[in-house]
Amino acid sequence: MKPLLIYCYDAYCGWCYGFSPVMKKIAADFSDTVEVEVLSGGMMIGDRVMPIAKIGPYIQSAYHRVEELTGIRFGKDFLWHTAHPEESDWVMNSEKPAIALSIIKEIHPEQQLFFASNLQYALNYEGRDLDDDEAYRHLLPQYHIKEKDFYSKLHNDAYKEKAYYEFALCKQLRVDSFPQVLLQLSDSKFFLLAKGFTPYDDLKQRIDTVLLQAGA
Repeated sequence: MKPLLIYCYDAYCGWCYGFSPVMKKIAADFSDTVEVEVLSGGMMIGDRVMPIAKIGPYIQSAYHRVEELTGIRFGKDFLWHTAHPEESDWVMNSEKPAIALSIIKEIHPEQQLFFASNLQYALNYEGRDLDDDEAYRHLLPQYHIKEKDFYSKLHNDAYKEKAYYEFALCKQLRVDSFPQVLLQLSDSKFFLLAKGFTPYDDLKQRIDTVLLQAGA
């Protein structure tokens, strides 16, 4: 089997937003060597779903560190919600963006990493509420998807099951924080390459080392 680079992320993970440019560059550089799969981690599901009023103050203090370390920038429209949580109706729930990603993976699997990145830009820069159906409409033309088809699937239990399968798979892989990157060489052989934000050069070197040792 072709080596599989598994990127465990969550749409609401600020560090994943900062890590997105690294992953896109890695995917481009290793396009002839590895397959890439993005798994939604379910960071905010069940009793971890929370209103922005609860998590906004933390984000407001933490986003500076993400910008400093990764070079990414958060948009003023997103930051308004973190700075004025009492005026925002946002609820941070990983379910809907995970369902949306599962739809894209079925239709355009080769675009899954770019769609995950688009979702994070829509949230963290453009300030779109990913728990609102309307947050996805502007992306559909880019992926040549008809609105009727997308929204039908977005509310179809079959795609919800796909999303929750990915949440469970991340748990099975012992992923307990985001982002994480693993390299799968066989059904039973996995290598953890990144846990938390990892610079491009470091991640590339680790991939090269594992592939060299495996003769891949």
